[in-house]
Amino acid sequence: MGILDGKKLLITGVLTDASLAFSIARLAQEEGAEIILTGAGRALRLTQRTARKLPTAPEVLEFDVTAPEQAVALREHLEKKWGQVDGALHAIGFAPEVCLGDDFMAAQWSDVAVAMEISAYSLKTVAEVVAPLMTNGGSIIGLDFDARVAWPAYNWMGVAKAALESASRYLARNLGPDNIRVNMVAAGPIRTMAAKSIPGFAAFEDAWSDRAPLGWDVNDPEPVARSCVALLSDWFPATTGEIIHVDGGFHAMGV
Repeated sequence: MGILDGKKLLITGVLTDASLAFSIARLAQEEGAEIILTGAGRALRLTQRTARKLPTAPEVLEFDVTAPEQAVALREHLEKKWGQVDGALHAIGFAPEVCLGDDFMAAQWSDVAVAMEISAYSLKTVAEVVAPLMTNGGSIIGLDFDARVAWPAYNWMGVAKAALESASRYLARNLGPDNIRVNMVAAGPIRTMAAKSIPGFAAFEDAWSDRAPLGWDVNDPEPVARSCVALLSDWFPATTGEIIHVDGGFHAMGV
């Protein structure tokens, strides 16, 4: 028996088998869950190809978080197929290139608005899809990168992550009476496609190897996947509005 036996989960954010969401999806299946993946735009075909690398190839549905009609269609499909949903992974983030790099002042509101809608407001969009189907309660988790401090080159994506963290707390407050938990997992740096888009990502790798007391392997997504699967299970029944740091202890260390 697995800790997710019988659970029905919506998983966003799988692009390649290097995606954190892929490792979470794989482990969720190994722990007994039935999953559906989502993709959007030109990346949808990439998600469909990657889905075939999972232990059991799941259904892949289109879900552009900026298209309200797709959110409605996704919810209706899940209701027809499953009747209820037990959990969802928010692994969605994007910022225009100008929002990252050396110059924080370069981005205009039109650029920042894109980052905020896709990377932060979309958590509410995911909740709108699954919460009405969580008739027996459930768990919504989001992938985060610790937004308490300013990181080099992360710039407006860091601001969007701060908004994501805040949104998770408000959703936890709003959905708690329905026994729906909302939590974030703040992962240390992992070599994913998203990481490659961050200028100077190597600086993060060097910092973690020096400061994380448990050590940190940028090529190993397993610790993050295990934490997410645990939060999607029934093993954290009274935890919500929380940010779980899975970073080797880096966040707790001083200079």
